[in-house]
Formats: sequence, C-alpha cells, structure tokens
Amino acid sequence: MCGIVGYVGAGAPSTRPQDVALEGLGRLEYRGYDSAGIALASPDQPLISSAKKAGKLVNLREELDARPLPNATAAIGHTRWATHGGPSDLNAHPHLALDGKLAVIHNGIIENYYLLKTELVEKGIEFTSETDTEVAAHLLGQEYLVTGNLTKAIANVAQRLEGTFTLLALHADQPDTVVGARHDSPLVVGLGDGENFMGSDVAAFIAQTNEALELGQDEIVTITPHSVTVTTFDGRAVEGNRYTVDWDASAAEKGGYSSFMAKEIDDQPQAVGDTLLGRTNEKGDLILDDLRIDEATLRTIDKIIVIACGTAAYAGHVAKYAIEHWCRIPVEVELAHEFRYRDPIVTSKTLVVAISQSGETMDTLMAVRHAQEQGAKVISIVNTHGSTIPRESDAVLYTHAGPEIAVASTKAFVSQITATYLLGLYLAQLRGNMFRDEIQAILTELRAMPAKLKEVLDRSEHVREVARSMADATSVLFLGRHVGYPIALEGALKLKELAYIHAEGFAAGELKHGPIALIEEGQPVIIIVPSPRGRDSLHAKVISNIQEVRARGAHTLVIAEDGDTDVEAFADEVFWVPQAPTLMSPLLTVLPLQVFAAELAGAKGLDIDQPRNLAKSVTVE
Repeated sequence: MCGIVGYVGAGAPSTRPQDVALEGLGRLEYRGYDSAGIALASPDQPLISSAKKAGKLVNLREELDARPLPNATAAIGHTRWATHGGPSDLNAHPHLALDGKLAVIHNGIIENYYLLKTELVEKGIEFTSETDTEVAAHLLGQEYLVTGNLTKAIANVAQRLEGTFTLLALHADQPDTVVGARHDSPLVVGLGDGENFMGSDVAAFIAQTNEALELGQDEIVTITPHSVTVTTFDGRAVEGNRYTVDWDASAAEKGGYSSFMAKEIDDQPQAVGDTLLGRTNEKGDLILDDLRIDEATLRTIDKIIVIACGTAAYAGHVAKYAIEHWCRIPVEVELAHEFRYRDPIVTSKTLVVAISQSGETMDTLMAVRHAQEQGAKVISIVNTHGSTIPRESDAVLYTHAGPEIAVASTKAFVSQITATYLLGLYLAQLRGNMFRDEIQAILTELRAMPAKLKEVLDRSEHVREVARSMADATSVLFLGRHVGYPIALEGALKLKELAYIHAEGFAAGELKHGPIALIEEGQPVIIIVPSPRGRDSLHAKVISNIQEVRARGAHTLVIAEDGDTDVEAFADEVFWVPQAPTLMSPLLTVLPLQVFAAELAGAKGLDIDQPRNLAKSVTVE
C-alpha cells in the first residue's frame, strides 16, 4: 500500500526531479492507491512547491499540466491508500509544515497520532487534513526548529511515533537533500551517478539505476546528489547492504499486452523455470545457498508451520501435501494474521515458512517476529530482494518471478509452489527421507513443467470464450480434492478479486455436508478433476461430484487432464491440461482459472490490474 519516491540530483534546477517522481509513481501504481502528489525543492524557491489530487495519477498529471511547478533539484512523490481520512485532495500527500518550507510523505499508520495531535494543537498548530501524516509533518517541523538539521529532526520524531511508517522529508532550506526513515514499512535506496533515489521498492527507480541499497529496521537514510548516509534512529552510523537488481525497466512494462496481468499469466513458464535455475550442484544434489540454517538444526525439525495470507496461503496449502508426503513431517498452514493471536504451539524444533511475494506483508512480518520470539527458525519464500521479511528471517529462498505488477497474483503463486517444492525436496534430501534417484526424478518432473505451462496457455482460447459468455454470472462455485482443493480456493479468490462476484471454493468431499444446497438450475460450478492415473478413488469420487451437481441443474466447467474421457459425459465444458504427476498438477490446473477470471472481468469492463479496494502489498495490519 502507498507508493513512495524520492529523488535528488546535481546541477541547476530542471524538470528532471518532477519527471523522475512521476515516472516512479507510475511504476508503483500496482501497489493500490486513491490519490497522488509530489513536492519539489529548489535553491531558487524559498518554499516547497507541491501539487496533489485525489484519484488516479492522471489527475495529478493534468493538474501539473494546468498549473506547472517550477524547476527543482529534489523531489518526493506519493500515491496514497487511505487509512486516516478518506480519499480527497486535502488528505493526499505531501503534507506541509513550517508555513510551506517542509514537506512530508508517509506510508503506514501512526497509532499514537491523536495524542501527538493534541499536543501540537495545544501549541497552536492548525491542521488542514484528517490524516495521521500531517501530525508527523508538524511534529517534524517543530523538531527542525530546534535542531536545524533534517536528519536529526526526523530521528527524534521517529522515536516518538508508534505504529508502522516510512517517512520522506524535504526542506526548502536543504534543496539538495531528501531524508527517509523506516519502521516496519518498506524503503529502498537507488544509487546513481550525481543523483540518488528512494522508493517503496526498486520499481520506483529501476528505469534510472539497477544499483540499490537495502535499509534495515529503524534506520534513517539521507541522500544528496553525491552521498548516501545511513544511521539508526539513535544516530549510530551503519552500512546498508548494496545489491544489483537483476531485472530492468522493460520487465515492468506491459510489452504489448492488454494488461499487466495478461503479461504475467504468460510469464509463468519462465517464472517457474527461473525459480528452478541454479538449485543443484554438479552431482545433481539440491543446494539452496540462501538457507543459512545449520543442517543439524534442520534435521531435528519435528513440525513445519507455513504462514501466509491470500494467494500465498493457498500456495502453502499445496506445499503441505508435497512436504508431508516427501519428508514425513507434519505441516500446518496458518493465516499469518491469525497465527500470533491464538497462542500457537511453537518450539525450537518448529520450522516456520513465511511466504510473501513482496516481502513486506505486515501480517506475515509480525507472525515471523512472533515465531522467532518463541524460538522457531524461520525460512522466508519471497520474490522481492531487499524487502523486510527475508532480512528478518533466519534464511530465505527467493523466487525469481520478476516484478509482478498486477494486484491479483498469478506468476508469484506458481513460483511459490515451485520454491516450496524445492524446500521440501531439500529437507527430504537432508533428512534422508528419499533416495537421490527419487529426488532426481521429481526434479526432472519439475523441470518439465514450464513447457507444459506454456502448452496450457497456448490452448486457452476456449477458456476465454467460455469466460466471455459468462460475463453476467453472479456466482460461481469451485470444487477440488487433494491438491485440487487449494486450487479451487485460489480460483475462487481470483474471480472475487477481478470480477467482483460471489465465488467460493469447497473441498469436493464437503459437498454433501452443506454446499450442495447452493446448487440450482444454471449455477456455474468449476471442478478440478484429479488424474485417473493417480489416486483412482479420488478421480471416481470427483466424477460422482460432477454427476451430483449436474443432476441438480448446475452448469459444469471441468478442468481435466488429456485423455480423461470419463469426464466428458458429465461436463458442459472441459478445459484440458497436459498429463502430469499429482503433485505437479496444481501448476497446470490453476492457469485456466487465472485466464477465466481475467477474461470474465475484462468482458465486464473492469480494471484487471488494479481491482477496487485492493493493494498489492498490504503493509499495515
């Protein structure tokens, strides 16, 4: 939630600070927002210049075209997702203080804002918005009057704030400086030549530089055109971790697709293939270099708890079937936002696996910290380098899906399944649960999946046709068993996210325990059918489920593997996928559901990349 951009450059004032800020905000639109604004500083201007508008970024651009701001040397920009105070021009960021000499933008929630606001009001400060951020702006202004130093002032303010926050500040008297502070909220630095950058993530500045510096918890960064200085809130100098971003700006562009989601659906064969790259040595053994946990510790693990939210949680449910089968370790899958509030049983022999595309999901981060407080080791599976969750975990396994811009996750999901499978096989190898040739056989099956994913996508036109014909549907039910059950849940989630219609996933075995009461004439039901070559009893049972709902008037849409002729007699529509082992099938069967949801939403004229009310990275609890 919320996008943040900061820029400072050398030379005479120009349009570059504004251009960089607007481009960065455009690349951060995927995070979800309801207003946008920028602030500029220049040695030629005694006050901060700013503009902000409710609504999409185009509204801000139109405002700047109508009322241009002066050239500048530094800029901060923001896209806001409303928390305190509704979406409006007044509540949009930046917020100004010191009679327009200071500008502040903020990502997060300041929980003690009311107490601080009361204190400021008693000092005669007048507020113009309903936001908690304006409190931080005026508080920073008061500290600056005392210290005369923006870095010192923001350090003092940061120590008084409770909640989650990233703050960026710009002062008219220091037009060559931007200062940022982070606590439980993302901020990364981009390193340039005669210019430097900040952003909520590297997408904000990837068109300018691929050299980045990650910040730790409770750190402050001060950038000028020629320097980057990092300190802790109490003033201790630290060195951030420098790294090179391994994708470029073109990876964040649509590349001719109608939407980012359409592109990312088609990216999935490569995403799975890239996640598998470099994971074995010359003997074929798995080597997961970022798993820094001692092997002896991993051999003593007696329980695994997967913590995640939304789509990532469903990837964890798929992983549960595989890891328990391969490793013979019990696996629990917990929604991260419930985990730490129910007094979970966690010991030093518990391995917690945290899954998050962004690495900034606040619910998951809080659950990671709680697990570590209880003595557990934490392995995170994330897509975004430099993010908070992997930095605070004991070990990390990166997916290599590239940037995922669309809010509704697609390629992150299949990459997360792939990464959890690698983790499961690694544990099985380490603990001796499987022979080397068994592991090699499964890895061979995994390496065959990108070609099969592409095959599914290449023949998905029938799925699109059916989806377009159902644009008026008001409810769709999903059924699955075994690994098909979490795929049913994910398919329902995609349809809810994108098409705004009722959609619900059920374990097919639960059908007669209540959900069958929902079946009426014409009710669309999508069924994920297990392979007849695997657990034949499950295949037969799901075929029976199809018969049961069809007999009661359901319109049945069936996902089945090639050659499964048993389903044709009972399905109104069949979406075929290539044959694959049972545990590999989720990578294939989820694709038609993604295509279906996106196409149906498109037929309704909805914004596929930025569904209403949703944000890509949920950085507040």
